[in-house]
Amino acid sequence: MIWQGVDPVEFIRAFPDRIYHVHMKDAKVTLNGRTGILTSHLPWGDPRRGWDFRSVGRGGVRFEEIIRALNAIGYDGPLSVEWEDINMNRDAGAAEAAQFCKNVDFEPSEHRFDAAFGD
Repeated sequence: MIWQGVDPVEFIRAFPDRIYHVHMKDAKVTLNGRTGILTSHLPWGDPRRGWDFRSVGRGGVRFEEIIRALNAIGYDGPLSVEWEDINMNRDAGAAEAAQFCKNVDFEPSEHRFDAAFGD
């Protein structure tokens, strides 16, 4: 979604009842005046591309905000790593990405913050 200009957080907020499975996938948009979004016909990793997939946690996706939005809608399904990074060793990158997902995922609060001071 990120390379298409779609904010994943707003997507989650707009379609909370339609989210059954989450792919954790990252990308980096690199529009520099010589590249463009419509360069998907070029090979992965080509510097002329305006975007490319990156290992999860190494691109431009704001994963913490996504987890917060998922928690807000009550999502309790899996977070699956969909790993693609042409410039990184896949064994090391996939392991790192899986650990990143474990680190960024957190349980939602069970009560409003102010309620904690009620007693």
